[in-house]
Amino acid sequence: MQPGTRLRTSDTEREQVAEILRASMAEGRIDLNEGEERLAKAYAAIYRDELAPLTSDLPDGGRAALARTPQARAATRRSLQRHASFILIIGGVLTGLWLLSGAQFFWPVIPIAFLVMGLVRHARYGRYQFRYSYAHGRVH
Repeated sequence: MQPGTRLRTSDTEREQVAEILRASMAEGRIDLNEGEERLAKAYAAIYRDELAPLTSDLPDGGRAALARTPQARAATRRSLQRHASFILIIGGVLTGLWLLSGAQFFWPVIPIAFLVMGLVRHARYGRYQFRYSYAHGRVH
C-alpha cells in the first residue's frame, strides 16, 4: 500500500468489530458507556484504520471474548458434529473397500486414525471454526 492511501471499510468489517465490542461488554471488559461510544465510532468509521484502535486494548483484539459467546460455541458444536459425521462416512466407505478387497490386514485403521486425530485437534483447539479474515490491528 502506498503511503497516504487509506482503504475504506465495509459494512461487514464494521459489524465484525461491533460484535467484538458487544462480546467484550458482555464479558465486563468494557463498561456500558465506553462500549456505546466505541460502537458509535465503529458504525461511523469510513476507513479500516479507524477500526483498529477500537479493539486494540482488548486481549487478542477482543476475538477471545467473541469465541466464548453462546453463538460461537453452538457453531463450534455444529462444526464438530459435521466433522464427526464426515469421519464416520469415510470410515464406512474405507471399511467397505477393505471387505471387498479381501485383505488380511485392516488397512483402513491408518487413514481413520489420522482423521480421528484431526477431530481431536478440532475439538481441543477449535480449529476449522469461522475466523475473521482481517487483522484490523496488523501493521503493514
